[in-house]
Amino acid sequence: MPQAVLNGTVLADAPESEVLHIEGNVYFPPASVNKEFLVESATPYTCPWKGECQYFSVKDSSSGDLLQDRAWSYPHPYPTAEARVGTDISNYVAFWKEVKVS
Repeated sequence: MPQAVLNGTVLADAPESEVLHIEGNVYFPPASVNKEFLVESATPYTCPWKGECQYFSVKDSSSGDLLQDRAWSYPHPYPTAEARVGTDISNYVAFWKEVKVS
């Protein structure tokens, strides 16, 4: 079962059949993400084929630090994203850097 873990804290976990693999990143379904560790970020980004991105800073429960823009999702992806991936990617969450996904 894929998990996203930061310093021993599980941020997300889901069966392999429910996660999406897109451009080398694992995207977790919204219901599998522990949202209490995510804080919406104002960082703007628009992917040319997925649409407007929502970044999140991640709370590190071991240190109390807030790690800027270490997670992201696409709340309202372009229709072409669904066609390209084969499913609706709305609000699926991916993680970056210190967050270990295995």
